Amino acid sequence: MSNPAPTQFDPHDRHVGLLAAWGRYPILVAEALKREGYRITCLGVVHHADPVLRDMCDEFTWIGLAKLGRAIRFFQRHGVRQATMAGKFHKVLMYQPRVLWRHLPDWKFIKTFYGYIFTHKQDRKDDTLLGALVDAFAAEGIAFRPATDFAPELLVKPGQIAGRRPSAGQQADIQFGWDIAKQMGGLDIGQSICVKDRAILAVEAIEGTDECILRAGQLCRQGGFTIVKVSKPQQDMRFDVPTVGVRTLRTMVEAGATVLAIEGGRTILLDDEEFRQFAEHQKLSVVALSVPAPATAAA
Repeated sequence: MSNPAPTQFDPHDRHVGLLAAWGRYPILVAEALKREGYRITCLGVVHHADPVLRDMCDEFTWIGLAKLGRAIRFFQRHGVRQATMAGKFHKVLMYQPRVLWRHLPDWKFIKTFYGYIFTHKQDRKDDTLLGALVDAFAAEGIAFRPATDFAPELLVKPGQIAGRRPSAGQQADIQFGWDIAKQMGGLDIGQSICVKDRAILAVEAIEGTDECILRAGQLCRQGGFTIVKVSKPQQDMRFDVPTVGVRTLRTMVEAGATVLAIEGGRTILLDDEEFRQFAEHQKLSVVALSVPAPATAAA
């Protein structure tokens, strides 16, 4: 799998296809596209995308998770040559009973994912499956671009985002967790890790960040733990970019976490002002780092 070269995109093309999954991110991307004067043709993934997108986009249709051929034809019919995806795909749905009967995959989906889902000869890592997805669109003349090409302001800048600087002990936990989280990302396991006193409480896998945080809270009843969320060393910015928002902070409060360390320049921060206000109100420390500094005395 290779990233598309910038020369594949026409800088004068003001028409973008949006593949919208779960969460606030697709809505913010659509808002950014409208501000920049793009025409938006949107595929809203059933049971994932927010219905508000229907009124925000110029063309919209709902699409099933396994209707890949229909998705490609919809973009082609509306003249889409460049597209972007935003939002989370709930991978756990793959392991529901009778999943194929529930979603009735079309022929294009079967051909594309035969070795991953039907014969199990290839792995089901996030990068593997999403890479196969964008490659299937590319083979039909539709190249995917990172959503942050259109909304770069959503990438958080390094610095203290909210609350006090982490204490020396918390900085040590960040450094400890950061190194391990990067190794996890290199294996395409997950992006988040929960740490307390340089002990790993929980690591993210298929369940997602929120469930990882809640599990850490169940295991560490005294609370006061740190969450580290980073990009993968091989991060493809077209998909699965680390994302945090107010929902992340609410989960932290419920679980008893007090510090969130994210990667500056490679993490999407949703609803920036609301995020900062909520963190300050709940006395949470949020810091964006390029590389964590060695532990020092807190300011």
